[in-house]
Amino acid sequence: MNAPAPAAAITRVPGGFWHRYAAWSLDFVVISMIAWFATRARVHAGLDAALAGWQQLFGRASQAMSDALLSGRDLHSLSQALMQDPALRAAAGTVQDGIVQATLPFAFACAGIALLWHALGEASPWQGSPGKRAFGLIATDIDGNRLGFARAFARQLAGVASWLTLNLGHLLAMLPPQHRALHDYIAGTRVLRAGDVQRMPLPAKLWLWLQVLAGLAALAWAFARYLALLASIG
Repeated sequence: MNAPAPAAAITRVPGGFWHRYAAWSLDFVVISMIAWFATRARVHAGLDAALAGWQQLFGRASQAMSDALLSGRDLHSLSQALMQDPALRAAAGTVQDGIVQATLPFAFACAGIALLWHALGEASPWQGSPGKRAFGLIATDIDGNRLGFARAFARQLAGVASWLTLNLGHLLAMLPPQHRALHDYIAGTRVLRAGDVQRMPLPAKLWLWLQVLAGLAALAWAFARYLALLASIG
């Protein structure tokens, strides 16, 4: 006879996609703050360089277009000249280098911190990162047992596959009944609701709505800035 499955695997409900996203995004806020603190000097230097390059690029392009209009030069020859302009190419290179300097160290710091953050959390008695536990989720093996560090670490490495599939691997967590992402299938893991939690907790729902409102506010701000730019040009 086959041994019965552990009670945890029978009574606990799989965490759905949005429940899991709420926990991940809460963790990401903390992780990104730590990463920014660790790399802020390089981020600021890169942003300053990108801004300086952009100002040079905009100024040079504006001057070239103004000169072309005054001399009656056609747009085709102007575009060709701009593409070959050494000053413009140097300014564009400065912008690109500044963006790389500002983003790569921060991205690598986020990735390294997240790897240990989630692996250590899921292998701990909490069985999950702080974000998972705050919103009532745990990570287990396929039978509902606590993960060892090796399995938890492997789960995080397998997460690269979910990102490389343009997040299709993460979207697999939408599919019932198991709601397992691609990296869960690779690592042989599950994300379950802790204890007797049957629904997404209210704090997780409020956190998701807060992100929606923040996104709408950002869109409204960007639209207002765009209108202001059009008004200044007009």
